Amino acid sequence: MKETLELDIDLDLQQHLSEFSFSENSNLFSEKQNTRVEYIYLDNGIELPKFANEFWTAKQRQANSIHEVSYRACFKPQLPRFFIELLTKPDDFVYDPFTGRGTTIIEAALLGRNVILNDINPLSKILCYSRLFIPNLSELKNRLVEIPILENLKSDIDLSMFYHPQTESEIVALKNYLQHKKEKNTEDELDRWIRMVATNRLTGHSKGFFSVFTLPPNQATSQKSQKKINEKRNQKPEYRDTKKIIFHKSKQLISGVLSHEKYNLRKAAMGGQFLDKDARETNEIENNSVQLTVTSPPFLDIVQYADDNWLRCWFNSIDVKEVSKKITMSKRIEDWCKIMNDVFKQLYRITKTGGFVAFEVGEVRNGKIKLDDYILKIGLEQGFVCQGIMINEQQFTKTANIWGVSNNKKGTNTNRIVIFQKK
Repeated sequence: MKETLELDIDLDLQQHLSEFSFSENSNLFSEKQNTRVEYIYLDNGIELPKFANEFWTAKQRQANSIHEVSYRACFKPQLPRFFIELLTKPDDFVYDPFTGRGTTIIEAALLGRNVILNDINPLSKILCYSRLFIPNLSELKNRLVEIPILENLKSDIDLSMFYHPQTESEIVALKNYLQHKKEKNTEDELDRWIRMVATNRLTGHSKGFFSVFTLPPNQATSQKSQKKINEKRNQKPEYRDTKKIIFHKSKQLISGVLSHEKYNLRKAAMGGQFLDKDARETNEIENNSVQLTVTSPPFLDIVQYADDNWLRCWFNSIDVKEVSKKITMSKRIEDWCKIMNDVFKQLYRITKTGGFVAFEVGEVRNGKIKLDDYILKIGLEQGFVCQGIMINEQQFTKTANIWGVSNNKKGTNTNRIVIFQKK
């Protein structure tokens, strides 16, 4: 999408979305899909539109290569890009209070925006901040060679079901090296990059990971479950060259990053704000400073973040039990709404007049709970104006009943984005 909107004009967002036509390519003869609009009526008589369309590509691996970091419950980079290009200009601040792997932050930085990162999970900053500094591959290779690898090192926990003894020794040596650098306050950009890549290569289902075949890298299984996987598959851990894997993954990550994007990423890191707070307690962010927030909150006990990341936490010397206590996983919709209400108090405070919040939610519990209905009420109560609800209808999820999609699977069934503006 061309960045022609400088935001010094009064953008009619509702009209833009209602007239939006999506095409997978720029061919004039290609089939376009027009937005379908339905209106809902609030108790006070206000009419709000729902926009359904395919607003960005459903194709995989169409985004920048720097995004290829695995993490549970993350949205596609095309989602924040859509709003960033439409509703911000260069050097505006873009914020994500639930950063996760950093999709919004990385995409905003690539596009030359300033960024504010926040996530109470300390892994989030490890995964996101490090990717704002693209390494020189020669320097990275030399640094990997310099890291001492001692033989016969053992972990303080049993990891024999995941790793060959020599691989485990290399992982422990790398863990010790990074921990020493961090404690001495000498951890630099290259060290942080290595930490990020290694964290993402700990477990997975191919030879591109340190481990034997296991669950996808965004969901670490338990030691007991891994033993069962090994027995079922009649497998045992083979040796993996950890430094070689780190270097290879690094090449993949930076392969699609252009020179001006490297500059933009570093610039965003220099001028950004990087927090690890509860999203309800982000008083460090200035009033009226954020042009756009694009985020997706934790959904009602669907994803157990700390459980999925226990091995990543071990590698980074993070107390997973303490993290688990801090991360809010509400099981009742009433508790979830109370938390989101406090989050929106902060969002209203920090959003600039005329600024926007794109809040991505979904259906949970087999479609019985539609979180957009609750978020709509919460945002309005805090003073925002709602511009409408966007439903991104990808080709592989089309159904005749687009307003109440239900596929009878546990988890998020549809991507719905409630769009607010501060007037």
